[in-house]
Amino acid sequence: MLASLLLALALQASGAATLPTPAQSAPTQSAAAQLAPAQLAPVQWQTSEADFVARSVRFGAGETLSEARIHYATLGRPHRNAHGDIDNAIMLLHGTGGTGRQFLAPQFANELFGPGQPLDIQHYWIIMPDNIGHGRSSKPSDGMRMRFPHYDYNDMVALQHRLVTEGLHVRRLRLILGTSMGCMHAFVWGETYPNDVAALMPLACEPIEIAGLNRMWRQMVIDGIENDPSWNGGNYAAQPVQGLRLAASVLVIAGSAPLNFQAQYPTRDQAIEQERSRVERAMTGIDANDTIYQFDASRTYNPWPSLERVTAPMMWINSADDFINPRNFDYPQRAIPRMANARFRLIPENADTHGHGTHTWAVNWKQDLIELLARSGG
Repeated sequence: MLASLLLALALQASGAATLPTPAQSAPTQSAAAQLAPAQLAPVQWQTSEADFVARSVRFGAGETLSEARIHYATLGRPHRNAHGDIDNAIMLLHGTGGTGRQFLAPQFANELFGPGQPLDIQHYWIIMPDNIGHGRSSKPSDGMRMRFPHYDYNDMVALQHRLVTEGLHVRRLRLILGTSMGCMHAFVWGETYPNDVAALMPLACEPIEIAGLNRMWRQMVIDGIENDPSWNGGNYAAQPVQGLRLAASVLVIAGSAPLNFQAQYPTRDQAIEQERSRVERAMTGIDANDTIYQFDASRTYNPWPSLERVTAPMMWINSADDFINPRNFDYPQRAIPRMANARFRLIPENADTHGHGTHTWAVNWKQDLIELLARSGG
């Protein structure tokens, strides 16, 4: 199972890690994780884990599956209002290659889920799915390999919606918070199901077609794997190591944080040691076909033409040191006036921000979340 490489690299950059992994309580350990510093000592968040099976699934490309398994973890309990509807469900959407359990990392969970915190699990029901193609959900490496349906972000969001409405019987989510790929999914949700979510918090993305440098480095990941002779059209006997090494190397750059890295690795030898360590660890547990599908899924993403459909209160956050979503793009300034209840903030870069992975360090945007919850219904 592939851990979220971008998140993992950001965590390693700061010396932090995901939680340890007692059964069904903590996230799968990241391939690039290190031990967490003492100030981020993990809390044992006891999740409930289950599978939702969506039947007769038709994908946008015309392919079908008789059944698609969506694994999910939850914290807290559902609450029903006077009409019998669940009114406290919050869905957290992970990034490319990740799983829902990444949100149990201490720099996220310990800032948000405890008593009196913004997403206090005594009050909210937190839903953390593994998207199709990821984690414990249906994916190419289960056996179909490259015969697995070529899902895209619209397909992923449609299955999230089925999980919520058919599997968990939630008519309307209180909040969707998504990081990276999950950030983009939040925009798709806002356009596709505008009445089914009360608030949106996309973190670390742009609402535009993935083109330019963003498309180029993603294609490098795919091409690096597919051009390894060992890949063999996806029918490899062993993982195509050279292709995966190239993919992991690209991801080291994509998840970088220049000021943070310079502060932590100020000498040539330290930088070289860290680069080699990151690449080796990032390769651990990766499946080549799963990786290709995960990065190819963004191919049709482009909410830009229909942003006016996004009417739910939104707090959109990017970080200034994000390689993937550069600070000098003017898309946020152009997009915000087109969405009725949207706000945007750019987190300034400093030695304590984490590049693209800043999205998982809740201390950077916790107050924004508090304000979003307040202005979207308390």
